[in-house]
Amino acid sequence: MSKYVEMTHEQVMDACKKYMTKDQLDFVESAYEFAARAHEGQTRASGQPYIVHPTQVAGTLATLGLDPDTVAAGFLHDTVEDTPVTNDDIKEKFGPDVAFIVDGVTKLNKYEYKSHKEFLAENHRKMLIAMAKDLRVILVKLADRLHNMHTLEHLRPDKQRRIAAETLDIYAPLADRLGIGTIKWELEDMSFRYTNPDEYYKIVSLMDAKRSEREGYISDAIDYLRGTLDSLGIKYEISGRPKHIYSIYKKMVNKHKDFNEIYDLLAVRVIVPTVKDCYAVLGAVHTKWKPMPGRFKDYIAMPKANGYQSLHTTIIGPGGKPLEIQIRTKAMHQVAEYGVAAHWAYKRGNFDGVDAKDGGALDIGREILDLQKDSKNADEFMEAVHTDIFSDKVYVFTPRGEVYELPKGSVTLDFAYAIHTQVGDHAIGAKVNDKLVPLDYKLKNGDVVDILTQSNAKPSRDWSDMVKTSRARNKIRRYFREIDRDESVERGREEILNLLRENELKPAEYLTKDKIDEVLRHYSFKTEDDMCAAIGFGNMSALTVYNRLTADLRHQQEQAKQKELEEKIMTAGQQTAAATVIKKTSDADDKSKNKSKKGKGKKSDSLVVVQGLEDLDLHFAKCCNPVPGDPIVGYVTKGRGVTVHRADCRNVASSDPVNQGRLIDVAWNKISDDKQAGFNANFELFGYNRQKLLSDVINRLNSMTKNITNVSASVNDDNIAHFYITVEVKNAAQLNDIMAKLRDIPDVYDTKRTDN
Repeated sequence: MSKYVEMTHEQVMDACKKYMTKDQLDFVESAYEFAARAHEGQTRASGQPYIVHPTQVAGTLATLGLDPDTVAAGFLHDTVEDTPVTNDDIKEKFGPDVAFIVDGVTKLNKYEYKSHKEFLAENHRKMLIAMAKDLRVILVKLADRLHNMHTLEHLRPDKQRRIAAETLDIYAPLADRLGIGTIKWELEDMSFRYTNPDEYYKIVSLMDAKRSEREGYISDAIDYLRGTLDSLGIKYEISGRPKHIYSIYKKMVNKHKDFNEIYDLLAVRVIVPTVKDCYAVLGAVHTKWKPMPGRFKDYIAMPKANGYQSLHTTIIGPGGKPLEIQIRTKAMHQVAEYGVAAHWAYKRGNFDGVDAKDGGALDIGREILDLQKDSKNADEFMEAVHTDIFSDKVYVFTPRGEVYELPKGSVTLDFAYAIHTQVGDHAIGAKVNDKLVPLDYKLKNGDVVDILTQSNAKPSRDWSDMVKTSRARNKIRRYFREIDRDESVERGREEILNLLRENELKPAEYLTKDKIDEVLRHYSFKTEDDMCAAIGFGNMSALTVYNRLTADLRHQQEQAKQKELEEKIMTAGQQTAAATVIKKTSDADDKSKNKSKKGKGKKSDSLVVVQGLEDLDLHFAKCCNPVPGDPIVGYVTKGRGVTVHRADCRNVASSDPVNQGRLIDVAWNKISDDKQAGFNANFELFGYNRQKLLSDVINRLNSMTKNITNVSASVNDDNIAHFYITVEVKNAAQLNDIMAKLRDIPDVYDTKRTDN
């Protein structure tokens, strides 16, 4: 892993000076000043001023040689998310490009989503769609994530693991797909350290144990190789290749090898001026040393999807040990290190974006937009991105020599749909390397594939389970959606009609043009047929459309029902004698009263009764916490039934005349102690602040109640302690007994009931 060096603002601007004009430097400087003002007073988890983070992000982008808009966006990328600055402010001051990049890396509102998983999926989708339209979005995000990973040690362990796992899952593959090796390796190694620390430090220890031996071997191999290269008469640079911990781990796991069996622990890189020189060096190396079978890869003739080009060969080197040699030109090395950033075209400081002829890696934008178009939701979209874009690849050929890149595990049918939808739809089989194979034949690197078609052939419904790529699967599903559309439209329309009829509503009154148009606008359908087809396909519920069509009716019905309920409560409640609410009665009176109420009040096991009403929605007020035995009164709450307050509650006593009219008489029901739940009750205690007063109070409470919910205390200037206590009790009598016994504690002056 490379050693991280934090850049100052001046160092960032020095990096910009190497390739920007004065006007462009002024533009970038103004972005820094704007960000510094916006983040003033903010700090990160490390305790550093927040502006340090955007400075490092901008520094990475400047080191990559990116245009002024991108570097400015690096300074500004957190302003919209973490300060009062809006995207409109950014657009007005720095232009639409910078605003688009900043918006692309700004997280969505977390509170709009039901789960963290849904929030992450939507966040990633937003970022990837923005990236597909402007690759600079992901370059800023990668620089942002790179610095966040370098400072991950300041976060909680659970957050470290979550962020590291997300980095391995999303950002390192993105850096790889864009060919930015210098960032990819760092992200992978740092993430591996947090996601699997045991294996990480095990490999580090193994590497350190024989580091001097390996470095000596590499040095000897380079000296030995120089003699061969010097004889070619070409310019070259030669060096040992850096080792990356995560790549070693992956090879150990994927190839089931021990650490000592990984060949490219020992590697040499040779950089030469031209492609012709690359092959000359390869020939000289193979003449001098014996190559290992199956260990030669020509990524110059057949570049990787991210634009990576190089010759890789593993030879039996000095002392009979395997040695990997990589051979490439300087231009290839730039692409290997910086990927798409190395293609960023600029002349005399006039930036024109990415040169399309250089951007084999840039097809990712088109692929992402295609996947977005065919995905129903964010989870499906992210699954398709992982399958079609981030997975390992196989490279296969058409009979005419055209190269196609497909996810590892793809079958011939995936290849057919990669060529063209019509080829896939009419495929009946294939020839691979001139041998007949079925449509589910799994492709291998270097296969030459010829798809066999018939004009009258049609897709089969089980094909969607056969293919590997989301692209092929979506094309198969689309074919059957079109075939089934007419039937689905009718089925969806019939489901809506049935719902209306089942609820005794006339369809003609609710399926008017105005109501239908409002539903179409709300759910973003173009036509009524589109909406009905979505219902027929099962992508949308008919009940959803029904609820939208009848929203006004249901609102009116709910209001009428609520009004009727309130009137019923008021009428019934006022008939109860107030004396039965506040008067303490003997056990005999309670028994007599309960007998006379039988069949008239709420269910017999309810704590509070309102004469004449059953199954009433009752709530106990949080402001005064009434407990059985307290004098109580009911308040008719709009939309919530009846709320029960203590009769002396300040909120009831202070109600205006209109609200006083909503008060009704209610009474406690007699419930046996074994069925009665506990109630929280609040009271205050005052006493002289002596030593052990608190422990005396707690001990006395523990002897009288099972649950002490809260005890808080403060002391005033006169050394008077004021306790605020919440305990669980069965009734008011128990509460009064507790308060009385607390007053017996020496130096306790008083206790009294209180509200929240």
